Amino acid sequence: QVQLVESGGGPVQAGGSLRLSCTASGRTFRAMGWFRQAPGKERDFVAAVSWSGGSTTYATSVKGRFTISRDNGKNTVYLQMNSLKAEDTAVYYCAASSTMFRTGTNKYEYDFWGQGTQVAVSS
Repeated sequence: QVQLVESGGGPVQAGGSLRLSCTASGRTFRAMGWFRQAPGKERDFVAAVSWSGGSTTYATSVKGRFTISRDNGKNTVYLQMNSLKAEDTAVYYCAASSTMFRTGTNKYEYDFWGQGTQVAVSS
């Protein structure tokens, strides 16, 4: 059974940091990414990492503050979030592709999703 399980979300004050983790099981994935969805809004791209980990892509709004990485030995992808802002508040979803090697930014390029983890930044 294929599963993506996120952890690490929670409440944090503005300016603080959180690290999200997503552990995959059931198969090997290629590109992996993080998306987020605020109440009443679309699910937006945050960051993606290639199969090798050598290529990363970020949304403009998080560039310089967030870092995505992966450990293929642990089948885990991470999102280190620093200098958090109130506008980063959202449910964060881990996404994985079974076919795509590159760092896709479109949610339709990913065929497996986690259940999401809430991040709440208070100002």
